[in-house]
Amino acid sequence: MMRALSLVVLLGLAGCQSAYYATMEKFGIEKRDILVDRVEEAKDAQQDAQQQFSSALEEFSTLINFDGGELQTVYDNLNDQYEASKASAERVSARIDKVESVAGALFDEWQDELEKYSNDRLRRDSQQKLADTRRRYDTLLRSMRRAESKMAPVLSALQDNVLYLKHNLNASAIGALQGEFGGIKRDVDQLIKDMNKAIAESTAFINAMQN
Repeated sequence: MMRALSLVVLLGLAGCQSAYYATMEKFGIEKRDILVDRVEEAKDAQQDAQQQFSSALEEFSTLINFDGGELQTVYDNLNDQYEASKASAERVSARIDKVESVAGALFDEWQDELEKYSNDRLRRDSQQKLADTRRRYDTLLRSMRRAESKMAPVLSALQDNVLYLKHNLNASAIGALQGEFGGIKRDVDQLIKDMNKAIAESTAFINAMQN
């Protein structure tokens, strides 16, 4: 029963997407244009995530260097950074999903329309361009998903430390968390490195699609 309901939901979503693309095409906006826009949006979301995770790391650094004052305030700030990082990660994932959705629709349509050519030379040329675009897109998507996968370990570590601080709101808790900083910093540094690669791939893909 649940499987049938899931299928109905998926079909409904697919129908909504098809209607959306059809409406956009009436205004002269093709799937290709939508794909470029969505890659740009995913790129922006990743850049925002880089800044947010860096801010969270900075706040964690402030925590472990705590030398007096209101510990509750430090906890509140770190928790705010965790929640903001979590929301930022969700935006990145949602943007990548949207890229994947329109790319699938574009490539399916492109493949189907190859059969409509009467000129063999033009069809072969279009088929080659489709293959090239797919290849660039596959590289882009792998890069985006790789960077996306690096966010979860950082979020888990941040959540663990936020919870520990919440349950042990005293100076001794700071000492216990100091040993966690190095691992989180390494994970954030790797995340930023992978996101830089994904952002560069996004820029290259957009440029190729627009030329």
